[in-house]
Amino acid sequence: MRYHNITKDDMLNGDGLRVVLWVAGCAHCCKGCQNPVTWDENGGLLFDEAAKAEIFEQLDQPYISGITFSGGDPLHPANRADVRALIAEIKQKYPDKTIWLYTGDTWETVRHDPMMKQIDVLVDGEFHIDELDTRLMWKGSKNQRVIDVQRSLRQPEGERPALHCGDYS
Repeated sequence: MRYHNITKDDMLNGDGLRVVLWVAGCAHCCKGCQNPVTWDENGGLLFDEAAKAEIFEQLDQPYISGITFSGGDPLHPANRADVRALIAEIKQKYPDKTIWLYTGDTWETVRHDPMMKQIDVLVDGEFHIDELDTRLMWKGSKNQRVIDVQRSLRQPEGERPALHCGDYS
């Protein structure tokens, strides 16, 4: 896996103060994307032990609420296995920290991925420039959803996903 940045003390990509991992690789290539530099799966830096240590150092801080995976797309084939392993390690080491994940995929296409059992909030859907609304919390366009993953997994298949309580769509 490759990444472009690790943001510290971030308040824009989820509840509370967070650390954000911006991965490289995205096949959605949304018109108007805020991070087109992250589309190339070969861009950025190799995610290594030093990068992981940087993330864990942030998660060690009691004031950090959790981690957000963004990019790029953490569910891009070039990222999925490494993101899955990192999420499992974080969930084991920091069970009280929340995990948010942004993807251009929809809930309906990823709900059965075993990784979802360890994610707290999923922001799904491609960014649509014609649905841009800068007043929305944690998402860029009206079609995107901020999903409470654990509540949604308990619902019967086919029901609309439960939205995160802070989703002011």
